[in-house]
Amino acid sequence: MSAGTSEVPVPATDFANDEPPEQRRILTVLVLAQLLSGAGLAAGITVGALLGEEMLGSTGLAGVPSALFTAGAAFGAVGVGRLCQRRGRRPGLAVGYATGAVGSLGVVAAAALDNVPLLFLSLLVYGAGTATNLLARYAGVDVAAPARRGRAAGMVLFATTLGAVIGPTLVTVTGDVAHTWGIPRLAGPFLLAVGAFAAATVILGAFLRPDPLLLARERAAAAAPPEPAGEPEGGDVPAGRGHVRGIATGTAVMILSQLAMIAIMTMTPVHMKAHGHDTQAAGLVIALHVGAMFLPSPLTGYLVDRLGRVRVAAASGVTLLVAGLLAALTPPESVPALAVALVLLGLGWNLGFVSGTAIVTDSVPLATRASTQGLVDVGISLAGATGGMASGLVVAHGGFPVLAVGGGLLALAVVPVLALAGRPSRALVKSHKPAPDRSGRSHRM
Repeated sequence: MSAGTSEVPVPATDFANDEPPEQRRILTVLVLAQLLSGAGLAAGITVGALLGEEMLGSTGLAGVPSALFTAGAAFGAVGVGRLCQRRGRRPGLAVGYATGAVGSLGVVAAAALDNVPLLFLSLLVYGAGTATNLLARYAGVDVAAPARRGRAAGMVLFATTLGAVIGPTLVTVTGDVAHTWGIPRLAGPFLLAVGAFAAATVILGAFLRPDPLLLARERAAAAAPPEPAGEPEGGDVPAGRGHVRGIATGTAVMILSQLAMIAIMTMTPVHMKAHGHDTQAAGLVIALHVGAMFLPSPLTGYLVDRLGRVRVAAASGVTLLVAGLLAALTPPESVPALAVALVLLGLGWNLGFVSGTAIVTDSVPLATRASTQGLVDVGISLAGATGGMASGLVVAHGGFPVLAVGGGLLALAVVPVLALAGRPSRALVKSHKPAPDRSGRSHRM
């Protein structure tokens, strides 16, 4: 194990020194799908709170849409994770994106009909698409060598940048299109999301071959020695204490980063609108924020692999704190200063998300990888739902600066979490019993 990745135990049989030639094709297909799906992800981020405020008539409830689609993402993460575990990444991710397209269409219909119950239901369904967008990063690391997992995850997240950045800047254009069709302007970005998620569904369903998770299982089965005579069959080998600790640590890093980022980001457009800025200005700030969430991913992945997971995770907490303080102290009439604060907010999230993804992937056994990763993302989605729901209430009663400072301080909790977790063992896992996958074939973790 390289010095940069020695913080997390990596199973000795997990192909530490080689990657299959198919990895390049896998990453290419995932990148293409993410380029499109990023626009779908950006719809809820950009206008979700504004649409909620308009339809519900209350700033205090403006965070409800964000809470709903992030709660929907929790359900989606469970479903997509289980489907990936049973059938592979290709059908799981394709179904998730298709569900996101249906949810986006439902949001448009709800806005056109001014139907709040339909809006709530559609936002839950739309959340499945946003969950799939983030779950795709795990597909990029299924067959990646452990020393390159940070970079593989970073490349998939980076691909989300184009759609996620362009989407918010098209608020006016998509709003005009929606208006000509007799639909409220704030529903325009969700029209874009329908097409974006649908196109991502087609690309993954048609071209993600070989399936990365199934390929990883095949390689593990081929590398496994014969099972000793008399060895009892069935069941996965329980993860050791170091693995459980690694999963918990990586999950905590991502949850804290998500909670702080969602809370501050959700209410920024509302904060700007309350101080006289139009939706185009808010869209520009959110576009820069979303760009900072994904654009640095290749560099972040390189740093995760070279400097270590824990160092980068700690840096995320510090960066998010600085972002919160800057957002709180920035004069609300200064769009450039708010943009800088939101860029730092996105960067801090990126540092936590890429490092946390690497920690979790290093720690989870292959036989339960997809389902465990899905459960991890449930926690992340629930954290986002909590942040989105609480953000409106905090702003309504305490103001945006209170929310921004509180979010930054919460993110800084990443540092003691890492300290309490301690450094996982540097030793490679010397041996594991062969664990059968669902097809009955054995492979080593």
